Amino acid sequence: MTESPRRPRRSRRDWIVDSLVFVVAVFTGFILYDDGSKDPVSPDLLAFDFVFGMALCLTLWFRRRWPVQLALIAAVIGTFSDTAGGAGVIIILTVAIHCRLRTTLLIFAVNAVSLLIYVQVRHKQETEALVVAAVAIYIALMAWGLYIRSRRQLLQTLRDRAERAEIMAKLQAEQAQLRAREEIAREMHDVLGHRLSLLSVHAGALAYRPDASTEEVAGAAEIIRASAHQALQDLREVIGVLRAPVGELPQPTFADLPVLVEGSREAGLPVDLVLDAPGTLPEHVGRTAYRIVQEGLTNALKHAPGEPVRISVTGAPGNGLSVELRNPAPNRRRGDGKGLLGLAERAALVDGRLEHGRTPEGEFRLSAWLPWPA
Repeated sequence: MTESPRRPRRSRRDWIVDSLVFVVAVFTGFILYDDGSKDPVSPDLLAFDFVFGMALCLTLWFRRRWPVQLALIAAVIGTFSDTAGGAGVIIILTVAIHCRLRTTLLIFAVNAVSLLIYVQVRHKQETEALVVAAVAIYIALMAWGLYIRSRRQLLQTLRDRAERAEIMAKLQAEQAQLRAREEIAREMHDVLGHRLSLLSVHAGALAYRPDASTEEVAGAAEIIRASAHQALQDLREVIGVLRAPVGELPQPTFADLPVLVEGSREAGLPVDLVLDAPGTLPEHVGRTAYRIVQEGLTNALKHAPGEPVRISVTGAPGNGLSVELRNPAPNRRRGDGKGLLGLAERAALVDGRLEHGRTPEGEFRLSAWLPWPA
């Protein structure tokens, strides 16, 4: 069963305003009743005047909930009651504040008809002056109510805009935080994955080479120590993005590519590098190329240790930069492929493209094209 939405509770300000309105309506009703008691009408009509006028004053406590209905009732009672005058005026003002202009004009017309009936029922003198004065009061009430309504709508519009702006700012902050987390995840994967793969290769060699000489063991241990130390340094640099803008985070460049390849060779991975990219490469493109080669070498160390890797990095301004890695691939590759997904995202961020997969020759091929403006 669906519950109907509850109306907001009456605030302290509403209680104060409604109490004052009720007191003013009752006080005005007594004054008008005393003045109208001199009209040439029957005592019974005067009794009805007072009773129904006071009853209409009581309905003012509900004028916000049923403004139109109470305005129509006030128009009916106003055909014979002076006591209802104060309450009727307040209800008309409430309609102008809370209802549309079309509804307000309709209530105005109904009360105009009620006024014409009133002057006949109460046998009023100077009818024209009374009608003109009443119409002027109605028009003033309508104008005042419409002004209040327009001002409230303007304030509500400004509040809505402020709330939307706050929500948009919050969403943008959350999106920026999400992008920062994704950037941190990419950096940790790209930076640490390669270092830990080198460390794993040398540790595995020690485990499977019990007959290794003391010099070989010492050399492998030194490489493991250096790789672990460098991995720790890289981790500290990546975590630094949490304390500093991304632009201040140390980043590898395209010029560091030969050093990256040489580190893989020292780890026992046969790497053949063809580097033919004369000219100044844009920094963000060069860094993306570096990460692609780094991820390819990391995957080769994990999935095909000891197998030769051929790397080709060629390009020129205006033609773009082509990066390709090939290495013999095992029948089954392990891993979740998140590193390659991250590479595809990196390439897309610089308006490039990335492809990967097994070739008919049984090799694994990682290929990318990155833009290089002329």
